[in-house]
Amino acid sequence: MQPIFDKITIIGVGLIGGSLGMAVLSRGLAARVTGVDENQNLELAVEAEAIHEGVSCLETAVCDADLVVVATPVGVTTEIIRKAAPMIKQGCIITDVGSTKSDIVREAERLMPPGTCFIGGHPMTGSEISGVKGADRYLFENAVYVLTPTKSTDRDAVAKVSRLAAAIGARVIEIDPDEHDLMVATVSHLPHIVATALVNTAGDLDFEHRGLLMLAAGGFRDTTRVASGHPLMWRDICITNRDNILKVLDRFGRVLKETRVMVAACDHSALAESFGRAGETRRNIPSGIRGYLPLMYEITVTVPDRPGAIAGLTACLGNAGININDIEILRVREGEGGTVRLAFGSQADQDAAVILLRSQGIAAKKR
Repeated sequence: MQPIFDKITIIGVGLIGGSLGMAVLSRGLAARVTGVDENQNLELAVEAEAIHEGVSCLETAVCDADLVVVATPVGVTTEIIRKAAPMIKQGCIITDVGSTKSDIVREAERLMPPGTCFIGGHPMTGSEISGVKGADRYLFENAVYVLTPTKSTDRDAVAKVSRLAAAIGARVIEIDPDEHDLMVATVSHLPHIVATALVNTAGDLDFEHRGLLMLAAGGFRDTTRVASGHPLMWRDICITNRDNILKVLDRFGRVLKETRVMVAACDHSALAESFGRAGETRRNIPSGIRGYLPLMYEITVTVPDRPGAIAGLTACLGNAGININDIEILRVREGEGGTVRLAFGSQADQDAAVILLRSQGIAAKKR
């Protein structure tokens, strides 16, 4: 693939910055990728082939860059841009990857020197493993990558960043910065806050009812897995998107109160209508698009406890061209067998896997 930029500098080579670097390097989208971070992170990033070189001097890293990606927590993004902007060359583009945009875009546009451009960016993807150790060259595959240009943003620069995002596998959309912040407050920030509240509630009750957390598997664990996010990152998100988060929290609070009234009154029809409406709305959420944590189509398989059982299982699927995205041993009884969870990237692979395994006499079912 032809390089889109000669030199890209990534400030903050963690999960997103590292994954971006890996995707760019593996596809040849830049002649040179430089990272700016702590020395330990830079060493790991070079080993992971996320960057060609790591430097600690910001000026050296950005002065000849064609694209600067600020992949730091949102709480320090503006300060990083303030330091970097006076050092960049004519024609340079700065973008970020933060999940809040309004304040950053407004301040960054004010800081940019003439002949340069800032474009707000937000790749809607992530992982439960933070830092460069969790970086993955395929992290952006089928993920929504939001760009938030304003009326004054140079359209040629937008097109160039859009090409880069599309080249790493993302689906690019443009949204007004203010509109973006309200939307993500609803579909990203609120779920994290609710998941955190659920986990903290369960943690508090576990002191009174020992063993409660032993029951918190299955649905509870899956529903609350976003609560594993980095606490300082989410602290900064709540502060930088405060007004929108308060707005959707108030709306959510009203819905929760309405639900409490239904439960207290044993209102059969209202509860059924509420659950049914939620199910219908959820079915309207587009499939095949990755969010902060990848959508997985899962099955469980019963395997005997003998050498090579799992290898035979994966080989059977691999020979049929069915790709396994994730695998986990859920339960096992020594000398007898166990249950394995397999996850696939599409419903078609999930269906095909169940049919194939059952035809081979292997117990398999959708999860």
